[in-house]
Amino acid sequence: QLQASGGGLVQAGGSLRLSCVASVRFFSNYGMGWFRQAPGMEREIVAAISRSGHQAYYRDSVKGRFTISRDNAKSTVHLQMNSLKPEDTAVYYCAADRTFSSFYSTTPGPYDYWGQGTLVTVSS
Repeated sequence: QLQASGGGLVQAGGSLRLSCVASVRFFSNYGMGWFRQAPGMEREIVAAISRSGHQAYYRDSVKGRFTISRDNAKSTVHLQMNSLKPEDTAVYYCAADRTFSSFYSTTPGPYDYWGQGTLVTVSS
């Protein structure tokens, strides 16, 4: 249902753009989120965006560096990651939350669909 891409190896300070294409009906009915999971760590929210795209959430450690966006006409969501740090290294997952809410979810539980994950490695 969700296909994520765009991960790779980058040096600290570099940029990557993750993309996630959703093959769901009525994509605009889904809040979207990007999560990440580093080895030995729990999955954590990175950013989330409302159905309309008007509201967005970022975890504190990525504020000012990452930008989440969506294109409802193309059923896609992006995560632009700038000024990457070694601590950003993780597998990144996109997720879709079928919701009537105008906002977004910041915990994994409400999300109905998950992408396969794309590995981001930031070298120091």
